[in-house]
Amino acid sequence: MSIEQAKEVLKIEAEGILSLIDNIGPEFDEAVSLIIKCPTRVIISGIGKSGIIGQKIAATLNSTGTTSFFLHPVEAMHGDLGIVDPRDVLLAISYSGDTAELELLVLSLKKRGTKIIVMTGKITSRLARLADVVLNVAVLKEACPLGLAPTTSTTATLAMGDALAVVLLQKKQFKESDFRRNHPGGSLGDRLKVNVSEIMLTGEKIPLVRDSVSLLDAVVVLNQKNLGAVLVVAEDLHLVGILTDGDIRRLVNRYQDLSTKNIREMMTKAPKSISQDLLAADAVSIMQRYEVTVLPVTTTDGKPVGILHLQDLLGKGEFRFLL
Repeated sequence: MSIEQAKEVLKIEAEGILSLIDNIGPEFDEAVSLIIKCPTRVIISGIGKSGIIGQKIAATLNSTGTTSFFLHPVEAMHGDLGIVDPRDVLLAISYSGDTAELELLVLSLKKRGTKIIVMTGKITSRLARLADVVLNVAVLKEACPLGLAPTTSTTATLAMGDALAVVLLQKKQFKESDFRRNHPGGSLGDRLKVNVSEIMLTGEKIPLVRDSVSLLDAVVVLNQKNLGAVLVVAEDLHLVGILTDGDIRRLVNRYQDLSTKNIREMMTKAPKSISQDLLAADAVSIMQRYEVTVLPVTTTDGKPVGILHLQDLLGKGEFRFLL
């Protein structure tokens, strides 16, 4: 029974991808043209499952010659919008076409003159109407028998993203040598097979503060270490919290005066962490699941011994191997 159900899921998802063939029309060429002519970068945005798919599409574009980055629409509305160049192209992903946070981002960027590509299953949605180009990823049904969990729709969206990346690759005459240059640490699969202990930052490179310090003192360390986060430990050196760049932006919006705040009341408590004995692939999985880019590495008794950043794991930063 389970085998038949599994085969049915794969059949439904395969049919969903095949159905996209009829959706490919002049608008696909328009999307490719917008990106080819873009002098800067492709910004990809989405929430939930669409956001996860968007992150993968961004990673594929980067590794195949199209500079891209993922921008979370909520974080964008709390300061990250400043990273956007008006000349960028936005690829907004929402199967329903009814995502309020994403719509707010699209409206904000349209005012700046940014070109908008929307990937959606509802080409008559409000989000689609705001777009310069719409890529239709509509599928007949989800593989989920309840019709609730995004399954066929996310698979189809990912496939459309791959189609876009491959066409761009060919248009730019991207070669195997270019691909290798973007992967100096070897294949992604090889890099992710190493233990966390081999690639984590250790010692003085760890942004570390005690939970008794002021918030402003913690921000000083955060800026000095430049990893986007600071780890907070108790008097016995056990990890008790984390403070990120995103936290700071949200706090600035919430409080007029941060000078009287201490780190203990402002930090995110009980942050996700990983053991140094696990694989880099496990670290990427945790980061993806919880939508974080920095991950503390702790001992079995909860004391931080290192820190990982997503860019290093994916080879976008310097991939450090300890000797």
